[in-house]
Amino acid sequence: MLNRIASVRRTFSTMTSQRWSRLIRFEDEHGKTHYGQPILENEELKQSDLKKGLKAHLVEGDVFGEHTVTDKSRTVKKLLAPVTPSIIRCIGLNYRRHAQETGSKIPVKPILFMKPPSSACGPYDTIRVPHVAQDDMVDYEAELAVVIGKKCRDISKEQALNYVAGYTICNDVSSRNWQMGPKSGGQWNFSKGFDTFAPLGPMIVSSSVITDPQTLKLGTRLDGQLLQDYTTSDMIFDVSTIVSFLSQGTTLMPGDVIITGTPHGVGYTRSPPVLLKHGTKCEIYIERIGNIVNPVEYERGQSKL
Repeated sequence: MLNRIASVRRTFSTMTSQRWSRLIRFEDEHGKTHYGQPILENEELKQSDLKKGLKAHLVEGDVFGEHTVTDKSRTVKKLLAPVTPSIIRCIGLNYRRHAQETGSKIPVKPILFMKPPSSACGPYDTIRVPHVAQDDMVDYEAELAVVIGKKCRDISKEQALNYVAGYTICNDVSSRNWQMGPKSGGQWNFSKGFDTFAPLGPMIVSSSVITDPQTLKLGTRLDGQLLQDYTTSDMIFDVSTIVSFLSQGTTLMPGDVIITGTPHGVGYTRSPPVLLKHGTKCEIYIERIGNIVNPVEYERGQSKL
């Protein structure tokens, strides 16, 4: 049994190599922040691995440039968002069945909105709902996140995946009343850009490992109830189309994050609606990557709006 586990660990962790295949950002037991390649028993990284005493080999150098996966290891005390994006580009209504459940027309071109860097948080951090959004209409959205690995501009669809470092998980948390209600003003950024409304992680899996991002199963559980469960094959615009489209006239930089839309099964379309309330726990999973699990907390305070 021990020999089998050791063999599996060797499969999913490289002792010393030139490039990472799986990348985490974490705090060690001394509170120091590192990039590392997790030492895993299985292909995916889940919250349960952290509880078992997850370790990682340190990655030294530029994680999107010249770097080395060393044989030095540290214990992972806290997993952080695997990147600190300067902006999160987001694609809306990008799954056919999700467009249908919302009664929306299939988009002709990708619908773009943005989340600020302050919306990003760690894979197991708390989603903190501000008072301005405490109307029981805060929703979950399981999304595949693309991490850009090389600077690019005006690239073709055929070239696009060559510029992708890898893939991670995002929950595109959304305040539906601010997104679609009379208060929205017809724009989505405010409703989706609150602090902690973009949990990311738990790791980036290299595009050399996930060579086809259109075959991944993803979904959502809320307090254990399965609510979303489909595959990225239902995307209207695939990852290569999205990256190419966003690069037209705009430079994409290493570490930029693009989230690619959510499958059907979101909370506000259900009867009755199933939404993120104080005390609930939301899990987003994507096969070959793992899961993020975020408790929900309504902040104290009073809205100024």
